[in-house]
Amino acid sequence: MSGSPNLTLKVLPEKLTVCQVNSQEDIDTQASIFFVGRTDEELSLVCPTESVPDNTIKREDGWRAFRIEGVLDFALTGILAPIAQLMADHSIGIFAVSTFNTDYVLVKANDLERALALLDDANYEIVGP
Repeated sequence: MSGSPNLTLKVLPEKLTVCQVNSQEDIDTQASIFFVGRTDEELSLVCPTESVPDNTIKREDGWRAFRIEGVLDFALTGILAPIAQLMADHSIGIFAVSTFNTDYVLVKANDLERALALLDDANYEIVGP
């Protein structure tokens, strides 16, 4: 899928925060979007900024996200790589998360318009706010 010019990217409206939390207790599982990651070293959360729990240890506000539309087959390779490379080539950091169906790419809010313009120039279809 190198280049992936036929992929549609949907911009999500939420302002997001990436944070570390003490426990899962206060996570708003009714939020419009949230991702939880647990390892032997930490418990991380991505959620709408207004839903950041009180038990947050560290937080990084100011993220926006877009998702690759549709359901991606697990056999597909190279979906995120061209997006990540394009952002890296233009000094835009990303935070990527995946679900069973698809992938989400977060960029800092102040980089969103530039990231979308780069993706549009690379023939990705952009929809959403």
